[in-house]
Amino acid sequence: MLYTELLKLWDESVQAVDAKDWHKALNKLEQIREPTSRILFNAASVNVALGQLDQALKSLDLTIAKDERLAVGFFQRAAVMMQINRLEEALSDCIWAQKHMRENMVIDYKQLGLHFKLHNWQVLYNAAAVYCRMGQWDDARAVLQSVSQEKGVNIKVALDSILKREVLAPLLVPEGKVFRPRKQDVEQLQQRDFLGKAKVISSTIPYDDFGGFEPLRLQKPGFYEPKVDGAQDSRYMRIQVPYMARGPDQLTVPGGAVVFLFGKEDRDGMATVIYDGKRGLLPVSLLESADVKTCKGRKENRLPSGIPLPPELKPPARPKVQLGSAAPPQVHYTSDTPPPSYKNATRTLPSASEPGTSTADAEQTPYPQNIRSAQEAEAGSVVVKVHYVYTVALSVSVNKPYSELKEELAQRFGQPASHLRLRHKPHGSQTLIPLDQLLEPSDTIQELTEANRITLWCQKEDPLANRTILYQMAALYDYAPQGPEDLEFSEGDTIDVLSKVNEEWLEGHCAGNIGIFPSCFAYRGNNAES
Repeated sequence: MLYTELLKLWDESVQAVDAKDWHKALNKLEQIREPTSRILFNAASVNVALGQLDQALKSLDLTIAKDERLAVGFFQRAAVMMQINRLEEALSDCIWAQKHMRENMVIDYKQLGLHFKLHNWQVLYNAAAVYCRMGQWDDARAVLQSVSQEKGVNIKVALDSILKREVLAPLLVPEGKVFRPRKQDVEQLQQRDFLGKAKVISSTIPYDDFGGFEPLRLQKPGFYEPKVDGAQDSRYMRIQVPYMARGPDQLTVPGGAVVFLFGKEDRDGMATVIYDGKRGLLPVSLLESADVKTCKGRKENRLPSGIPLPPELKPPARPKVQLGSAAPPQVHYTSDTPPPSYKNATRTLPSASEPGTSTADAEQTPYPQNIRSAQEAEAGSVVVKVHYVYTVALSVSVNKPYSELKEELAQRFGQPASHLRLRHKPHGSQTLIPLDQLLEPSDTIQELTEANRITLWCQKEDPLANRTILYQMAALYDYAPQGPEDLEFSEGDTIDVLSKVNEEWLEGHCAGNIGIFPSCFAYRGNNAES
């Protein structure tokens, strides 16, 4: 099945869901011959809305078979299992849903097209609802008490219901919340006019890209706009031999280059021309008329685009860039062992040197104590998140010296420790400061800890070899490159300034790249020096 056909049916089914036309939505989804895990999840949600729980369960089984680590799939299937009184399987799905949360308190599925956030407390709440249906009220209360330890979660009403022996209702993904295709992909399905519009092939204004049937109008802001009194047949000239500038107002132009005649000849036999976005003087005797018209399909005489003028403080509006998203790799997960019970799901298996724990002992240990024991084991550690080519998170002792942390990261990234540059953004600052200025090699990382976490930025020193960083600046706006020599960055990025090109342009380094950028796109704070 072509992807365009799949995309069209997918989009039509989502529109039917928005209109609450469940039968039409299900009909569109059933026409897709090779459904993905997200489309199967949508089919299950539509069947739940129609009350067809058996069909919803089949779709969820196929969803998890396609994506064995989809936590929201296990969460939804556990709720459906409870409604058809398959309690043991529902409890197992709660276990796997929490496992695939990967110790995150919340997972936002917005990037995958589902506007829904799955919280850890919702998974535990459903587990308590299963215990209620099993008649295990003490276990249900214990699980809910572990949820009450999370910030911003109020389960007082649910605890009161358990004390009254009232069964809790399961939580589901809200009705109408389905995976949606990317808006950019749907827009590509619309028909386009590939013939285009009329295009200017001759104009007195350089780089005129206007297309239409109107008089000449002002050009785009940011490019040079020469104004000439009177019209002439052609103002493009070709320089016969190379010319080296001999004064402050003259240009250096290679032989054979095409220039635009801007003004009239002056007394000294010099004429004002524009070349490569710059205005200056050239001898009239070296200029001859140039035919800038090109044959069909040939672009040998195409003029250079030039360097744009530095923008104003407020950057010009830029077109939206369509970002491609690569599908996550499929990880095949198999297990010959049946899921454990909810009570011993978080217990650590004994090592070969430790005596085994009997099943009776495991059954006597309540689930919340397992959580507390895991938290106590991590009491002397801190989570360090490092932004590199990819993001790495690891648990490190708060007493670990800075030099040992750098060596550990060097082994993980496969780079020598001397080639890595670690930087940290202090609280309330917009500037990344090298750790070499904040810590000595023997100092511990406890000084950088904020809310039991440390966030670092790491990059290789190779792009900055033999270069001196003058100071640092923080980006005010996103900057899209106008040429191959430009430096691309986003709002809030830290830029290492390497040199000054002129009054309006700087050379800098950001995210492993070196290029030039307009100085008005960034600012230099009081603590911006490195």
